Amino acid sequence: MQLTVKPSNEGHAREISHWSYEAPYDFYNMDGRRESMNELLENHYSVVLDEKDKLVGFFCTGKSAQVPAGKRVGAYEKEDELDIGLGMNPELTGQGNGSIFLPFILGYLEGQLSNRAYRLTMASFNQRAIRLYQKFGFREIMAFHREKVKFIVMVRAGKLNGRSSGRRLW
Repeated sequence: MQLTVKPSNEGHAREISHWSYEAPYDFYNMDGRRESMNELLENHYSVVLDEKDKLVGFFCTGKSAQVPAGKRVGAYEKEDELDIGLGMNPELTGQGNGSIFLPFILGYLEGQLSNRAYRLTMASFNQRAIRLYQKFGFREIMAFHREKVKFIVMVRAGKLNGRSSGRRLW
């Protein structure tokens, strides 16, 4: 399985903005509107493609990966932690593929940056993601609410220590 990273383009943004996750993950569904596509095109978003150029997922870094309500409670004060946001093609979720997808993204970022700490923010109901992040060394540092949704902030320092998976994505 050969994964590559490319900048998001109009076609990728259109496809991602129409992804449909099953409940309760439908919280992450976009509405297909131009504003959703612009978020993917105008900020620091990259896509992950397989060897057939099939869209596996996306990730973003920096402010695009932050939940605005977290800023009000100091979740993002440490500037030496790089915020990461990611999403996987709903056709590939719930099958253990995150154990390939996440370390691929972290490895890519580590190749681009020096030894950084990474920070992720996710809805607390997303136990699937939380277990995955814990598996790769992330630990919860705080939580906050936006309306009725609780968010968890997790941090992981440094490199993956050579950890990788030889599993295929499908």
